[in-house]
Amino acid sequence: MATSPVASSPVGIPKSRVRQLMAASIGNVVEWFDWYTYSFLTVYFAEQIFPKSGTNSLVPVLSAFAVFAVGFFMRPLGGLLVGAFADRYGRKAAMTFTIILMGGGSLLLAITPTYEAAGVLAPIILTLARLIQGLSVGGEFAAATTFLVESAPPGRRGLFSSFQYVSTTIGQLLASGLAALLAATLVEADMNSYGWRIPFVVGAVISLVGLWIRKGAEETSAVVSEIQEGKAERPGLFEFLVRYPTKAALIVGITVAGTVAYYTWTTFLPTYAQQNVSFDKGESLTVSTISLVFFMFLQPLLGMLSDRIGRRPMLITFGLAFTILPVPLLGMLTNSFSSLLFIQCLGMIFLGCFTSVSAAVNSELFPTRVRAAGAGFPYSLTVAIFGGTAPLIGTALKDAGNSGLFPWYMSALALVSTLVYVFALKETKDQPLS
Repeated sequence: MATSPVASSPVGIPKSRVRQLMAASIGNVVEWFDWYTYSFLTVYFAEQIFPKSGTNSLVPVLSAFAVFAVGFFMRPLGGLLVGAFADRYGRKAAMTFTIILMGGGSLLLAITPTYEAAGVLAPIILTLARLIQGLSVGGEFAAATTFLVESAPPGRRGLFSSFQYVSTTIGQLLASGLAALLAATLVEADMNSYGWRIPFVVGAVISLVGLWIRKGAEETSAVVSEIQEGKAERPGLFEFLVRYPTKAALIVGITVAGTVAYYTWTTFLPTYAQQNVSFDKGESLTVSTISLVFFMFLQPLLGMLSDRIGRRPMLITFGLAFTILPVPLLGMLTNSFSSLLFIQCLGMIFLGCFTSVSAAVNSELFPTRVRAAGAGFPYSLTVAIFGGTAPLIGTALKDAGNSGLFPWYMSALALVSTLVYVFALKETKDQPLS
């Protein structure tokens, strides 16, 4: 992509590259709006879809979070299959496929019948929709992150990488904001009845917008054209693992702490506050929305910082903070609005040191030929095992009367990743993409 005599954005990025950023980011917004809408509205639809227990009011919520976790376990499959597809046929084709999947899953969620109306078919349909979305999100990370990093000019990969979570957070903000608006304008009976379906309908509609925008993207992988011209063989499905097993294992170690911290601080914390200190449902969504705006604006600033000082210092800062802070921070939580807002925003400052560089670090470890599958599969596998289960583990510990163990669980995993950052990870910011 040419960088000469073209008008530039405020951060000095040629407009052609800005278009690439928009193509990846806007589609990613759609993906994550649909994905997070489920989490934010769980407390409203859980009792409509899952059978109630006469002795335990947490059973429907536990069931809904279990399906949330099941959706995550499709992410490794999406990372592998869509990642391999992106390496063989191009990042653009893969991103088109993932957004179609996500829109279909959202529509299916919107029309899921209640347990009262359809019996066991209701949770089956809900689970199927989450499986479709899980496949899409796993593939989205594999394709979109490599697309973003490959689109970046020299010395800007950290900045471009940060837009993975800028766009993710915008999608999450839209989901949180719409949920908060509905919670504020509808009585709880209406939210439980039909209000929770509205965001899923919106997600299905705006998926079409994301599909249209992605059609204008330019392919970033030169290897794809060589494959199509018969000058190179197609990469094998597990070629990244056979040729680069150490790098695949390294991504697992890098991601363990980040995924648990991310899904706890950006998704589960409002529910955790509701469960443990009787925080108001509507106010928790408002706090989440405010803190996500703060988190979104941090991403490009921290991404640019990583282009200056490197990826390792950022990751080590994150790892040390989340080894030390979860226990005292969650121990400070009260049902005060300011308490939850302070805890959520403080954690997000350190969390941003991971999220802003995650895509860059993962992509910089692998060559172009296997980059999408190599970065996508081990990352998505780790997210499925540790990130997707974080709300389920937190809720189950509360149900067992041991909610105080959850922050210790977070700290232990953060310590593992910190050791990886310090002793196993080499600096990658100045390495050219092979």
